Amino acid sequence: MPHRTSFDFPAALGLLPDAAVAKHLGRGMQSGHENPPQVALRKASMPAPDATAARWRTAPIRELLGEAMTRFRDDRTAADGWLAPRLHATLRMTRAEASDGRLWSHLAMLVAPDYVVWRHRRAEIAEASRFCGPHYTQCFSRLWWAAELFRDGPDYRPVGIACRVGVQDVLNTTLRLDVIDHRPTAQALLRVLDSLFRAGVPRPGDHVNALSAAVNTAGSTLVYDVLAPDTPPLVDELQDWIAEAETASPVQWDHLPDGPDDGRVPKASVDALVPLFEKLHADAPLRRRKTTAQTTTEPEEITSVPSQRGVTLEKNLPSWMV
Repeated sequence: MPHRTSFDFPAALGLLPDAAVAKHLGRGMQSGHENPPQVALRKASMPAPDATAARWRTAPIRELLGEAMTRFRDDRTAADGWLAPRLHATLRMTRAEASDGRLWSHLAMLVAPDYVVWRHRRAEIAEASRFCGPHYTQCFSRLWWAAELFRDGPDYRPVGIACRVGVQDVLNTTLRLDVIDHRPTAQALLRVLDSLFRAGVPRPGDHVNALSAAVNTAGSTLVYDVLAPDTPPLVDELQDWIAEAETASPVQWDHLPDGPDDGRVPKASVDALVPLFEKLHADAPLRRRKTTAQTTTEPEEITSVPSQRGVTLEKNLPSWMV
């Protein structure tokens, strides 16, 4: 059953400038107590390029979000892993198109402000950055980019590791790192994290942050695309997948969809990086976060595993690299 809303949303996605968000986003909308000022927001919006294309239709997105709110009403954070690949497969576009924050602001302000509040309300309101913010913070952008950066060609299964229930740090921290644009780096990092998660390490979020920081720091000295080359993207296949949105059926709710068949990540490149990342993790300092209600995000003193602090690349490279 489609999720019912108390406002009329536009039939197609558009582009909403930041200035319009700043003008019209108030605590009433952030708390869910007020509907968006549709007339003013639509007047401030402009059509998306090729606005009549089926891929910009909002009805399939609304149905998807409605299902997420019903399915995960008792665990809102669990919705991320389910929604990310399905949103990506529903909203088909290039990275250049997805880089336009106006599109995500339009989705959050005019099409699905109720979902933003449902998913991100803290202390009575959802932060403004969940409506209009950087790609790693904005409610929908963060999910689309997680699916884009962590998928393995058409295979969305790695996205589930990135959006693991109870560990939001991959989305909150790792997603903002430039090195994640390198596909073998993203897959190797997920492989190491998956091993840690399966081993049941305590405070898994601390391990995510420590490894991400170490990988990013090492990336400023080591060139991952030289150590682990990627294959060129298959642009025609990606465009074909986008074009298929005109006739594609809605994504299935109980089975992962297929992403664009634009090339898988070379397994040999991922295999080459995993030992390095395991070594970086072993030597990376962990920030242990306090668990009191007042300081859930405050780090305590830095410890390390093992006791060595920091990463000295020259000494810590695995034997196959020295």
